[in-house]
Amino acid sequence: MSPQRANHWHIILDLVMQLNARYPKERIMSDVRFDFPGELNGFASDVIALREGAETDDEERRRYQDIEFVAEVISRRTAHNDYGPKKDTYALAGVPVYLIVDPYLGQCHLYTAPEDGTYRVGPAIKFGDPVDLTDTVVGLTLETADFGRE
Repeated sequence: MSPQRANHWHIILDLVMQLNARYPKERIMSDVRFDFPGELNGFASDVIALREGAETDDEERRRYQDIEFVAEVISRRTAHNDYGPKKDTYALAGVPVYLIVDPYLGQCHLYTAPEDGTYRVGPAIKFGDPVDLTDTVVGLTLETADFGRE
């Protein structure tokens, strides 16, 4: 695993701090492994928010079925995973909200309402514009004005 860039970490921290308005710290995770359906689909996502009442499985691991929100901050080397296999896996797993933060393009991509293994896709959201999640299970608007570009 490569070390994170400072900007990558600052965006993750910013997301966590904003999510904390709705989710207590026990329900927000970063870089914690979750096993999703399919072969070799153990991911340690940048940010995960869990539903109220989330439980652990028999081996004391968190369950993907309890995830309400996932965010990935891309890096050049792994962007294809975030836009491809991870997006497909999260949709198949029924994760209600998936946000890709792309500091190279200076924009976010929001994926919601998974159905039959695919997401509904909204328009790209430029850094500086809010990410409106009020009509989702998250129920918040995330500000992107402080997200740094690379």
